[in-house]
Amino acid sequence: MSEGLKLEWRPGAPVETLQARARILSRIRGFFSERGMLEVETPLLCGTTTSELHIESFSIQDRNSGAGGFLQTSPESCMKRLLAAGSGPIYQICKAFRVGEVGRLHNPEFSMLEWYRPDLGYQGLMDEVGDLLYLILKLRSQRRISYGEAFRRYAGIDPFRISLASLCRMAHENGLSGGKEADREQCLGFLLSLQVQPALGAGLTFIYDFPASQAAMARMRPGVPAVAERFEAYVDGVELANGYGELTDPLEQEARLCADLERRAAIGIAPVPMDKKLLAALRAGLPPCAGVALGLDRLIMLATGSASLASVLSFSSTQA
Repeated sequence: MSEGLKLEWRPGAPVETLQARARILSRIRGFFSERGMLEVETPLLCGTTTSELHIESFSIQDRNSGAGGFLQTSPESCMKRLLAAGSGPIYQICKAFRVGEVGRLHNPEFSMLEWYRPDLGYQGLMDEVGDLLYLILKLRSQRRISYGEAFRRYAGIDPFRISLASLCRMAHENGLSGGKEADREQCLGFLLSLQVQPALGAGLTFIYDFPASQAAMARMRPGVPAVAERFEAYVDGVELANGYGELTDPLEQEARLCADLERRAAIGIAPVPMDKKLLAALRAGLPPCAGVALGLDRLIMLATGSASLASVLSFSSTQA
């Protein structure tokens, strides 16, 4: 047996990093405990999954019974069902799974911190995210910039007014494969990662008020243009968290899910079952709330000064 094969069993992260990881998780739990929040667990394997076009789920099938399901890309649906049942403020540390997410900042199986605050707006939730990041990363300052201003300042365009043809041409010229045929959200997402994120600089930056077309499960805020109550948090240019002022209207949520399924069918993406239990929970009454999902592995990577996600995981997807 070669020396290389002998070493394949070893973990990717050094023991010191795993110890730091454990300390960070303990501090996170203490942070939420002090704020009176309930830690919960929800299933990783469910009968449905996100319908978002740009997120692909792992599907699982029992060869004996034929029963199947999906490994969850986020615990959002089940956590909202808990909120509708009267749980109050809740948080969860769990595994999540997404197909094709491999790279320095990605792993198909990753750890997520997700929490929900009834009766708190998305601006207030940004404050709480900032408090948590100060605890873990000692970031003393933060700034907030709207999505529109970020694009105007760092990409030189108004993302709400630029034509689709001009936007796709710009994305294509900057290297987006198939940019001329891409949809608006693909082009904006590409330019956000290519031009906006690298220009954010050091420290914590919140980008907020995303286009209505990128609302996902966020509330809409009327205006010209109408925007989604959505924010993303970046630390040293690394995307760390995605938060919403949560949509509570069951009719609007059903319309969005139906639209997602129609778009999936139109472009040949496999359908997923409608999340009827989530809709039933919204009809029963989801309290006004804000919620956020934060990538724990990325947080630990930043906290330990590590170069990649693989270096803070016991075993990455290529080592498991």
